Amino acid sequence: MGEIVGAALVAHVPTIVMPEAERRELNHGQDTTLVAGLRRIRAEHLDRLAPDTIVVFDTHWFTTFEHCISAHERRSGRYTSDELPRGMAGLPYDYPGDPELARAVAQVAEETPDTWVHASADDYLPVHYPTINLLPYLQGTERWVSVGVCQTALPADFLLFGEVLARAVERVSRRVVLLASGGMSHRFWPLREIRKHEASDPAHIISPQSRAADQRLLELFRNGNHRAVIEGMPDYARVAPEGFFGHYLMMAGALGGPDCTAAGAQCSDYESAVGTGQVDIWFERPPAGWTARS
Repeated sequence: MGEIVGAALVAHVPTIVMPEAERRELNHGQDTTLVAGLRRIRAEHLDRLAPDTIVVFDTHWFTTFEHCISAHERRSGRYTSDELPRGMAGLPYDYPGDPELARAVAQVAEETPDTWVHASADDYLPVHYPTINLLPYLQGTERWVSVGVCQTALPADFLLFGEVLARAVERVSRRVVLLASGGMSHRFWPLREIRKHEASDPAHIISPQSRAADQRLLELFRNGNHRAVIEGMPDYARVAPEGFFGHYLMMAGALGGPDCTAAGAQCSDYESAVGTGQVDIWFERPPAGWTARS
């Protein structure tokens, strides 16, 4: 029987794949702590837990009619971002997928009312940088699977998909780590101001309201109070969290939803990325399991 052995909320910002000298130039001589945070997750958690498969909830892969999951045997090539080709151009990637797990997710969805999943192995399906930018720091020998964010989904739909994923993991012989790849509050500075706000200091967060909302969630994460995070989504939506915060909600749904008590340990500082809130935070599986269901 498979199991989810760990989870994390991780930042994928373009800065992390820039050369270190350029990162420091943008940040007054300091490097972003998001890079060190990802390295900590690899060294302190992934190496220790030895997962078979990593599932990435990718906040740049937007779907409309259903949840989608990659079902390829392998993905390889070079990636150039259409959003920022100056900073993310020709990035090589090569990683094995997990079609068995992807098909199991689709099968469980067929048995579950009010949710739909398409497992795609199409050779021309695009990749996105919330997955690709993590690879230099987190890739080992694991299989990698990406999941899109359905733009027509409500919080309950994201949570339900997470439950579907958890049941699918139980059906296959896999040790799985979940990565919710995306930011927190997610509003950028206007074009004529954005170059003044490239440093990572939280002083550059777009507004005091966004920073306060992020800080409140970080405190709830530290305390393992996922119920309050989930119930607070209507208020948090006012600061435009990335991907409707679907990356977190799908992860949380797989860990027990409101009943999840996994405490979050920050592996990076809370930082700004041109106005948006970013952090790397690890959720260790509680000794008794993710939920009472486990």
